[in-house]
Amino acid sequence: MTRQLLVTSALPYANGPIHIGHLVEYIQTDIWVRFQKLVGNRCLYVCADDTHGTAIMIRARKEGRSEEEVIADMSSAHQRDFADFGIEFDNYGSTHSDANRELCARFWQSLRSADLVTERPVEQLFDPEAQTFLADRFVRGTCPHCGLTDQAGDNCNNGHTYSPTELIEPKSTLSGATPVLRESTHLFVQLEKLHAFLADWVDSSDALQSEIANYLKGHFLSDELRDWDISRPAPYFGFEIPDSPGNYWYVWFDAPIGYVASTKQWCEANNEELSDWWNSDQTEVHHFIGKDITYFHTLFWPGMLKTAGFSLPTKVHIHGFLTINGGKMSKSTGTFVSAETYLKHTNPTYLRYFYATKLTPRVEDLDLGLDEFVEKVNSDLVGKVVNLASRVGKFAHSTGLSDTYPDDGGLFKNAATAGDKIAEAYEACDYSRAMRLIMELADAANPFVEHAKPWEMKKDEARQDELRDVCTVALNLFRQLAIYLAPVLPELAKQCGELLGETIVSWDQSKTPIVGTPVGKFQRMLDRVQKEDLEKMIEDSKAEAEESPADAIAAKYNDSDQPLKDEPMSEEITIDDFVKVDLRVARVLNAEHVPEANKLLKLTLSLGGDERRQVFAGIKAAYEPEDLIGRLVVMVANLKPRKMRFGLSEGMVTAAGPGGAEVFVLAIDDGAKPGQRVH
Repeated sequence: MTRQLLVTSALPYANGPIHIGHLVEYIQTDIWVRFQKLVGNRCLYVCADDTHGTAIMIRARKEGRSEEEVIADMSSAHQRDFADFGIEFDNYGSTHSDANRELCARFWQSLRSADLVTERPVEQLFDPEAQTFLADRFVRGTCPHCGLTDQAGDNCNNGHTYSPTELIEPKSTLSGATPVLRESTHLFVQLEKLHAFLADWVDSSDALQSEIANYLKGHFLSDELRDWDISRPAPYFGFEIPDSPGNYWYVWFDAPIGYVASTKQWCEANNEELSDWWNSDQTEVHHFIGKDITYFHTLFWPGMLKTAGFSLPTKVHIHGFLTINGGKMSKSTGTFVSAETYLKHTNPTYLRYFYATKLTPRVEDLDLGLDEFVEKVNSDLVGKVVNLASRVGKFAHSTGLSDTYPDDGGLFKNAATAGDKIAEAYEACDYSRAMRLIMELADAANPFVEHAKPWEMKKDEARQDELRDVCTVALNLFRQLAIYLAPVLPELAKQCGELLGETIVSWDQSKTPIVGTPVGKFQRMLDRVQKEDLEKMIEDSKAEAEESPADAIAAKYNDSDQPLKDEPMSEEITIDDFVKVDLRVARVLNAEHVPEANKLLKLTLSLGGDERRQVFAGIKAAYEPEDLIGRLVVMVANLKPRKMRFGLSEGMVTAAGPGGAEVFVLAIDDGAKPGQRVH
């Protein structure tokens, strides 16, 4: 039965360019959408630029342009970058559109009618020179808890959280002026009135990954839900609230409504009804987002949808962050790479494939290690997939394909059968598993060509029929791989279609071989990626950061007084899972700072006898190295070693606490011996 699917990605903020961290989500979504279309489902992929907020207003002022000019330029740049990475939207809109304004008013009226809106005065910091209220990230000062200077408006580097009004000697980052307290009226949505509905939705629906549901139940739904501040006073770039002059809908109110507005634009252009997509039990709604905006999409947004009478999400697919060589993306190290800079140095196909090998259904960060990137691309795509076609392609142009499919020892049949498992993996967003299954097929297919040696057959006139059979088998096995990889590598699927004269449009094409047709002239499909190109990319990114040190890529997620939390979201485990963890007593033989790292200490641990382990522990804010030397600690001894840019970490030291300076390494009685198991 054909499914009808509405798919969205989080709306990119219109204050800066797309970078490779953003692309994790859009590539993940595009792969899923392409797969759904390939298997015959009706799938609509909508997105839009998120255009409102203080950051846009301030940037426009600094550049001497209107906000509309700024967001128009960024929309063009965003859509260009997405297209360059093969990401195809059915509609790409803007939250600063008539469609979105109209729908915001509709949602707002439903909240008013449900008696969910209240108002009260709020004291905020105000910049007397810039003449604007200051969001958290536009204020810096001294932490009121530990005295650390030059800290952000809502948290310090030692892990303390606070309100911007609590900062000591605050300064506006917009003008350098000392902000003053000023009172204004804010409008709030009383989320607690929706508590029962939200708790039931989180607990009973299949819309959320288990770790997300547990996170929401443990951190938010176990207590009374705070009122959601839904407005901002003038001056503010956004939509003025019709029944509250001088107040504007907060960017996080109109941003998710942008999903519906973008759908509305598509419907109007294609003579369809919005209600068939957002008010129908026949349509599945799938959101793809990063874990940093979980709260908004799993509490605020379902509450808004329910109140306004729109369909609730069928599934919210949440992914982790991107790290580079084991560390956070950083402008100073050149790992904060824009999409445009990446494209100057290497092929977007490589990034699509690498991300696919890393993406799973779980909320996990994924690491882009340059060495691993080079190895996966060159080994898998060039050495296995493309190699299968290139070794026979130059012969097949002259031979064509055999009239009947030759005996291949069951290779084609086995690959056709494997298509069901690969499809299941794509459907579950387990792209990592799908790529493994596909590469297993490539591993099985390549020996066929290697053993047949078509390059030798070409020299023998008596073996041309045999050569045609080998080409027929090899190219059909390659075509199966290209079909299975089509959601990830659409360009390769296009090249395969051009070579064999049949465009790849359906998953079921993998079940039937092509025979008796001519073969086009073989064109080189993919080159090996060179690590030198990636290193040059990093150097160029570093140089760009030095030329433009201001962080132009503003994260609107900090433009909020909402209770965003950084606690890890964990999945429940059983006692059987826990007993796999080998906890051992270890003595700290040496401890030292890691100059390139902000949070890590490098520990040398003894597990008794001659056994030594090197471990990197994120406890720098809590301990001086000399205070740890000689101490007994508990370590996870059977943790898989992790290659970091500072070296190999061969375990984990156990600790507890909220983070920052408040981390406490578990203490062990001095009578314990290194290597002793902890029960």
